[in-house]
Amino acid sequence: MHLVYKYISNSYVYIRKVYTMMQQFSKNTLKLLKVFYAYPEQQFYIQELGRILKKKPGAFQRALYNLEKDGALKSEFKANARFFSINKDYLFYKEFKSIVAKLSVFVGLFFILNFNIGLASEKEAETLELSSLKDTIKIAFANNKDIQIQEYALNIATADILKARSAFLPNVDFNAGYTHNGTVLTSSGDNRAKQDPRVFSGYKDNNTMGTTVSQSIYTGGANLAVLREAQLGLKEQIETLRATKLNVELDAKRLYYGLLLAYETERIAKDLVEQATGHYEEVRERFKQGTSSRFDVLQSKVQVSLLMPQLINAQTAIELIITEMDKLIGTQVGRKIIVKDHLFYQPVEIKEEEFLKEAYLNDPEMILKSLGIDISKWAIKYARAGWLPQVGANAGYSYTSNNPGNMFNTKHNLWDIGFAVTVPIFDGFSTKAKVDAAKAKYMQALISKENLADQVGVDVKQSCLDMVKAGAIIKAQQDNLEDAKEALKISYVRYDNGVGINLDVLDAQVSLANVEKTLAEGTYDYIMAKAKLDRVMGRGSIEEGKIQ
Repeated sequence: MHLVYKYISNSYVYIRKVYTMMQQFSKNTLKLLKVFYAYPEQQFYIQELGRILKKKPGAFQRALYNLEKDGALKSEFKANARFFSINKDYLFYKEFKSIVAKLSVFVGLFFILNFNIGLASEKEAETLELSSLKDTIKIAFANNKDIQIQEYALNIATADILKARSAFLPNVDFNAGYTHNGTVLTSSGDNRAKQDPRVFSGYKDNNTMGTTVSQSIYTGGANLAVLREAQLGLKEQIETLRATKLNVELDAKRLYYGLLLAYETERIAKDLVEQATGHYEEVRERFKQGTSSRFDVLQSKVQVSLLMPQLINAQTAIELIITEMDKLIGTQVGRKIIVKDHLFYQPVEIKEEEFLKEAYLNDPEMILKSLGIDISKWAIKYARAGWLPQVGANAGYSYTSNNPGNMFNTKHNLWDIGFAVTVPIFDGFSTKAKVDAAKAKYMQALISKENLADQVGVDVKQSCLDMVKAGAIIKAQQDNLEDAKEALKISYVRYDNGVGINLDVLDAQVSLANVEKTLAEGTYDYIMAKAKLDRVMGRGSIEEGKIQ
């Protein structure tokens, strides 16, 4: 064990020196080195590197020439084009090529042996492992910001109901005060009287304390309309929360299955590059033996370079989807996500009429439109209350005295009770304008619901057609998959026996990859068409227990 520690420590020091030197490189330099060291036998011209890196040549040309100047790369002209390749005689060729692999091995050993050697500056990103779609949706529901915002909107709607109900309850106030009057009305009252007359006229030092109660008796239905609108508003927020969760769930499915598709696309692209590279090596050996032409060698080499962008694009797609998923599920952006699952085709019977009925009944947007119509009805009643009388009542009980210590007795108390009626006669047509506006909004709500119903019908139809289309593609590619594999085997045999040509092998490799990719994409399209149909029908997978 001591020897293992010593080997790791010495190797780490060496790797650290080389790695520190690599840190001085620019991003473009590192990207170029990654391409060249991944394919040390190939030559690349500038436009080809631009396609691989998805950058204009001017963005990395300086870095490319600097690498050649330093000796890491070499170049030669062919057919008026300058081709760059790795320089195997470069001083650090072997070190740079193996540095990533060596670091991975030693980090693993450090973890196993619990040997801390100070890699604090190179901390690995925390990894989140998702074993199923259900886990992904549950994490998203718990952490998604949009859901959290809507949950607070639910609390606001609940508070609005309490506020509306308060209009039906009395207002009770306690009042107390002191006033020093410069002049007051003097009166000579009888000390034997039940009340001091100055209670009514006031004292020079006037102390008061009392309670008032007011109650709204009739508002023309305005208070009831406000309460009903608030109650419907709560239902609106509940449906909006459900719609938000359904949207998050749909996004979770899109990203979850999109990540699985990206994994499969990367595998297909990697297999294709490996097949093309292996075939190129074989053709090159045959050329050395005089059994293949230089044209076949060049053709096979070009094929490998043409397939490289597909692999890089697939790897980039994985990173982008993971970044989107980090935001959706509310985890740390940049966290590594691993999904242990695979795309699975599970056909369902298409019943368009039943799907449409379910969508009309359960789609949260349809329910929200219906609630909007009901709210508009109550808004009309609230506006019409401006034409009706308002009735209120009030009562009060107080004490008034010039001496706070001699205040609470029958000589210094007062009470009152009364009611008031307000009848609107003319308000400059303000109420009429409010009623007309409320009626117009009601008609808007009706038409808006009809418009949404038409769109729901289109969405259901589109989802059903997409499922039929994807199902047909899947069936066709499943039948073609074995044929494509058999065709590739035959092309190898024919080429080895000198019966077939090199292009047959290259075409067969690409054909097999295209069949696999089309099959994976068809499976993803079917899953997402079904997911969109569930969204239109207002189906929540977790609540209904449909995700295993």
